[in-house]
Amino acid sequence: MSEYLELLDYRRTVADLYQAVRSSEPSRATWKMWRTERDRIFASHPQSPIEDRSRFTSLPFFEFDPAWRLEGEFRPEDATAKDISNSGSDSTRFERIGTVAFDIGGHPYSLSVLWLHAYGGGMFIPFRDRTNGDLTYGGGRYLIDTVKGADLGQTSDGLVLDFNYAYHPSCVHSPRWSCPLAPPENALDIAVTAGEQIPIP
Repeated sequence: MSEYLELLDYRRTVADLYQAVRSSEPSRATWKMWRTERDRIFASHPQSPIEDRSRFTSLPFFEFDPAWRLEGEFRPEDATAKDISNSGSDSTRFERIGTVAFDIGGHPYSLSVLWLHAYGGGMFIPFRDRTNGDLTYGGGRYLIDTVKGADLGQTSDGLVLDFNYAYHPSCVHSPRWSCPLAPPENALDIAVTAGEQIPIP
């Protein structure tokens, strides 16, 4: 099969998986279904970011915790161009279109909401936290990336932010990928003990 058709199929498969999550009741069972199916995709799909799929079994995660599922209020702003550094030597042009505000443990936080500056566009919310460089990748993790189909839904005035589904960019698994890194402004001064962890060598 053409590499382009393989990539199209990969993105369609991932988008279908997130659609299944959005259509299901938020629960540990739904999260386990997502993890199991994602591991299957990573283990078998030719466009998987895993280099040696013959040895791959599963990705490590923090334990599921429903307290990390939040509803964020989207606060729009006039769009401003923003170049985001990639894991390689290049960068990706986005537009900052606002922020999403939420509470964790009674403390207010916010993350910049980015929009891909390209045909069709797409929403992108990466983040950093105090687990980076130890339990998680130093460049941060992703919450939402609609270009790749990673989207947990929205509320009447904002977005569903479920850190249990936070995942690493593909560059964590293979240097052949160059992925946008979470900008410093999206660094949370807490340890987000939810979502994907660094794979054990």
